[in-house]
Amino acid sequence: MENRVALKYWTARAAATMAAYTRRELLQMALQGVLLTAGVFAASLGLKGFLLPNEFIDGGVTGIALMISQLTGLSLSALILIINIPFIVLGYYQLGRKFALKTLLTILALAGALLVVSFPPLTHDKLLIAVFGGFFLGAGMGLTMRGGGVLDGTEILAVYLSRKMPASIGDIVLIINIMIFGVAAWLLSIETALYSILAYLSAAKTVDFILVGIEEYTGLTIISFHSTEIRQLITDKLHRGATVYECTQGYGSHGHQHLKIEAVFTIITRLEVVNLTDEVRKIDPNAFVFTQSITDMKGGLIKKRALH
Repeated sequence: MENRVALKYWTARAAATMAAYTRRELLQMALQGVLLTAGVFAASLGLKGFLLPNEFIDGGVTGIALMISQLTGLSLSALILIINIPFIVLGYYQLGRKFALKTLLTILALAGALLVVSFPPLTHDKLLIAVFGGFFLGAGMGLTMRGGGVLDGTEILAVYLSRKMPASIGDIVLIINIMIFGVAAWLLSIETALYSILAYLSAAKTVDFILVGIEEYTGLTIISFHSTEIRQLITDKLHRGATVYECTQGYGSHGHQHLKIEAVFTIITRLEVVNLTDEVRKIDPNAFVFTQSITDMKGGLIKKRALH
């Protein structure tokens, strides 16, 4: 009898766990779908409302498709899809079937939106076209990346090449785009290439902000004689990892000093910096605190960003 009761209990608990897991999965899928849709809409607005009517281009596959479309008159939608196909195949083998499927569906949606949806030219000022065309295109790319796909196959190629070459993903993307803008200057015009570079820079900064934004990881170093209390604050209250290392004071407000002191280092998001520094000041008003930007990080006990 007891065994039956226990079996029913654990069966019900397992069913509840599976239901909760399914709900989380469905919510995550719905959120990713919203991000991908918003990304397609923003990119379409940037292309058809700004760049395309004024014959500007961008970097990556989108820039190549825009340039070929201007020179040959071929459909931009078809070119974006065709040029991206080899990169989607590469993404399938390098990053997995799920990623490749999302990317394919997103690029198909972008091609369809460019074919069907109509945006009137929003401005004829070349500077505004470059800045805001790049902004909306970058917003579309960033939202798409947050949703788990990409709108441009250049990033997939850069990931693949970075594993084969002693160069970072950013370096490879930069080299590819320099080549694209060089060809644009030769085939189109130097002025078009220069405005297109401005659009690319605007798009790149927008992508960075959407992917990182106010949750950019920041390294915080705190040098204080109350290092134990500060470390406990970070680990027990904020639940973040901390590294403590010993150092020696060199020169301070009292001249040359050779006192042993501990420094506490932690990595938090930009949103948490003010809160943590305020708490540190309550423990030690004389603590020496400085921050530094963190470009890349793996492992450790850190706050996970909400979306990726």
